[in-house]
Amino acid sequence: MIETFKKEVKLGLDNNPKTLPSKYFYNKIGDALFVEIMNLPEYYLTRSELDIFQNRTQELISGLQLKANAHFELIELGAGDGLKTKKLLSALDKQDFTFDYLPIDISSNALSLLKKDLSETLPNVSVKTQQGDYFEILASLKNSNKPKVILFLGSNIGNMKDAWAAEFIYNLGANLKPGDKLLLGVDLIKPKEIVLPAYNDNKGITAKFNLNLLHRMNEELGADFNLENFKHQPEYNEAEGVAKSFIVSIVKQTVNIKSIGVSYSFEAEEKIHTEISRKYNDALIEKIIANTDFSLDTKILDSKGYFADYILTRH
Repeated sequence: MIETFKKEVKLGLDNNPKTLPSKYFYNKIGDALFVEIMNLPEYYLTRSELDIFQNRTQELISGLQLKANAHFELIELGAGDGLKTKKLLSALDKQDFTFDYLPIDISSNALSLLKKDLSETLPNVSVKTQQGDYFEILASLKNSNKPKVILFLGSNIGNMKDAWAAEFIYNLGANLKPGDKLLLGVDLIKPKEIVLPAYNDNKGITAKFNLNLLHRMNEELGADFNLENFKHQPEYNEAEGVAKSFIVSIVKQTVNIKSIGVSYSFEAEEKIHTEISRKYNDALIEKIIANTDFSLDTKILDSKGYFADYILTRH
């Protein structure tokens, strides 16, 4: 893992303009900060999808065409703390569905906390945590004859450019069988007055979350980033429906990364692009799945129409 971290940091900072992968936001500190973010008043995304899982649970179950007497695998990509999924798990448990819940996450810490919580709150649910790369784990599960439902929630697909998202969904399909389902949660295109504060909260928690990436590089890669010399900067293009996050150098400076033996110079106001958060509508979703093995079945909205859970079937 550390070798991959080093390689991807070097690759990103060698770019012009510089980039860093957002997946490295998540460690023990990052996980805790993101839980804080999800509870912030500005961060509507979690509340919006939670609204669906809490108040339209039966529509999700019906849309996924789940059968109580058929053992299936419920596989969640990037499970985190499972806040929303627990509502679905609880409903399935109460209705005596037979299934295994397989949360996949890069964070062993998040998986450990999730498994402990579920063992106490939903002891009858079969939980089989999976740490690592989505596709490596899906490939290992491919030969199972059980029907599969993939959950990819939280608009995580929005962290990819459209071409990458299309390739990602195509690769999901390659690891599934006809009739398997994908529940894809996406944030919908909205005015900047709603979107931008979600990435720039008044308490500065999102800024800490983003800058934690530099702290992590200091701790794990022997870098000497002075966090006081950098700031978090979100931007949103409403016409494109794309939000971006940057770490910006406040001053002209040089940073050394000991473990990879490289120094990087930054100009004042130079940006490091860390994350994209794509917003969607029906036309964009149809375009992204056009050359995949999925067809669109159902769209379920939250009460404000901010967020959608699309149900796709592998044909």
